[in-house]
Amino acid sequence: MSKQLPILAITMGDPAGIGPEIAAKAFSRGKLHQVCRPLLIGHSGLMQQAIKIAGVKLQAITVNNVREADFKPGFIDVYELECQDFEKIRYGEISPIAGDLAFRAVKKAIDLAMAGEVDGTVTNPIHKGAINAAGHKFSGHTEIYAHLTNTPEYAMLLADSGLRVIHVSTHVSLRQACDMVKKERIIEVIVLLHNGLKKIGIEKPRIGVAGLNPHSSDGGLFGWEEEKEILPAVEEAVRRGINVEGPIPPDVLFALARGGKYDGCVAMYHDQGHIPFKVLGFKWDEKTGKMKSVKGVNITLGLPIIRTSVDHGTAFEIAGKGIASPDALLNAVDYAVKLHLNKF
Repeated sequence: MSKQLPILAITMGDPAGIGPEIAAKAFSRGKLHQVCRPLLIGHSGLMQQAIKIAGVKLQAITVNNVREADFKPGFIDVYELECQDFEKIRYGEISPIAGDLAFRAVKKAIDLAMAGEVDGTVTNPIHKGAINAAGHKFSGHTEIYAHLTNTPEYAMLLADSGLRVIHVSTHVSLRQACDMVKKERIIEVIVLLHNGLKKIGIEKPRIGVAGLNPHSSDGGLFGWEEEKEILPAVEEAVRRGINVEGPIPPDVLFALARGGKYDGCVAMYHDQGHIPFKVLGFKWDEKTGKMKSVKGVNITLGLPIIRTSVDHGTAFEIAGKGIASPDALLNAVDYAVKLHLNKF
């Protein structure tokens, strides 16, 4: 195996959810070891359980540092985190024990990346209620990474099948989100998206910026944010040499991007960007009563380290049943490798 492949720290996620299962399934795919040297951050006992549930032929090997990992196909190198009460964790249940272990896995992955021991990090889903119950007061991965890396300017980028969406705001109320539509923040996000798209191999990114209001306010009939905040931000970004257009009515922008007009979109708030993205990547099967596929990658831009993630939750309702798909995790790995290869 080539020693030039990047070492990626893959977190286990909340062990009461599907994270360990999809990690086991991803490690069982030959593709994973062809593109990276994967290191699972978590607990070997829990991963042994996940291997059985996933129904794959793997062996979990405990390591205490990166140098001990062999990165051999057929094995999961588990960077071991202590958890004396792991047997008390139950699938589908919010647990402070599970939340604490999930948080510590994220922190360890960040520490390893900041120290240069791994080339990037890939995260499985955590449960916000569980990590908060464990005393870690964060609203999600993005905020944990920003805090632990001391990053003041950052944003969430969703990527899948040609649609790439970044957000001006994410985990705040809709009322707060409207108040956060400010010129300075929009410029910041446009620049982050421009640089992020270049890092995944798009040499000359084309960016579309959504309006906040219906029809982008229709000349002021339905609001003033487009004229006073969004348009000035777009004009300033153009002056900086960025190929960007907007504000574009939100009900049109994402269809244009999906058709190839834009390489990336700027959404004004969480659901404005997440809804079109998940309509594209999440496929519900009414006959089976479950998701047929769940695709999509979450990338945190602006960090000093690489972080990609699945863009789905812990899926407590199917945890432990062996039916979760590893597609989103494998996509997240692919994007982490791209970011590593296109570092500048």
